[in-house]
Amino acid sequence: MSTVTQEKDYGHVPVLLHECLDALAIKPDGIYVDGTLGRAGHSLEIVKRLTTGRLIGIDRDETAIAAAQERLADYRDRVTLVHSNFDRIGDILADLHIDGADGMLFDLGVSSPQLDDAERGFSYMHDAPLDMRMDRTAYLTAREVVNSWSYEELRRILFEYGEERYAPAIARHIVERREKAPIETTGQLVEVIRSAMPPAALREKQHPAKRSFQAIRIAVNDELGAVRQGMEAAIDHLKPGGRLAVITFHSLEDRIVKNVFQDAAKGCTCPPSFPVCVCGHKPKIKILTKKPIIATREEVEENPRSRSAKLRVAERV
Repeated sequence: MSTVTQEKDYGHVPVLLHECLDALAIKPDGIYVDGTLGRAGHSLEIVKRLTTGRLIGIDRDETAIAAAQERLADYRDRVTLVHSNFDRIGDILADLHIDGADGMLFDLGVSSPQLDDAERGFSYMHDAPLDMRMDRTAYLTAREVVNSWSYEELRRILFEYGEERYAPAIARHIVERREKAPIETTGQLVEVIRSAMPPAALREKQHPAKRSFQAIRIAVNDELGAVRQGMEAAIDHLKPGGRLAVITFHSLEDRIVKNVFQDAAKGCTCPPSFPVCVCGHKPKIKILTKKPIIATREEVEENPRSRSAKLRVAERV
């Protein structure tokens, strides 16, 4: 049975599943963390391989926690679910009286059910209130960003987080439009974005609002800040020999993960002219993937979402 067939009832297909399981080198009695639980596709396969071990599943979306409770019900004796953000991994493990983990997995993509749930406001394909919060108890929404942030802030996030070349024009059109009336829905925002772009851009294969929606979502959820903080905390809370596997879906996240890995893998940082080391810096990890692992052609055909996925793996030393 294909992965897609197995997962279709849960609305989400775990990306690079077999590669992640191989990377984690799961021990039946180990402690494992899924820092981005989602619909528990990866977690289900991890927990199946545990006997006396334990899985800690973390997600900032209460809907994901509820779905995972149902999904992992047969393994509840070895699963602990936590409603929180993965950048709090240190506090979470301390609260559970866990000194360190044997493996951690982070899938940094937005889960398909979040995108498909029109009322969440993530998708430019559905008209819905501007929201985009992964954690619906959080204060900041896409509506607040679009209607309150300055032109400069909007231009910056569209360019930096969305890599949108028409960022100045889109930001200007947003400001002009909201002066007449607030932008309340995803449909209204798509119209504003379209109006700011030249005809040639509207004819491109990619939806004209894709980059802008990505940028606003990242800003609302502080995704890039959480990535750096979460990766650094994860490395610090791995046991020696423990594995960290991270899946990214766009270049901004991948660059952060790559840089955190490289920084943590460095040894002495003293100038070459120093006769002896005075910095005392020792490598924390060994990078196991010189280049990121990508999906096979077969997986991309079965699950197009995997096309942009990159997996990086490191081991604590």
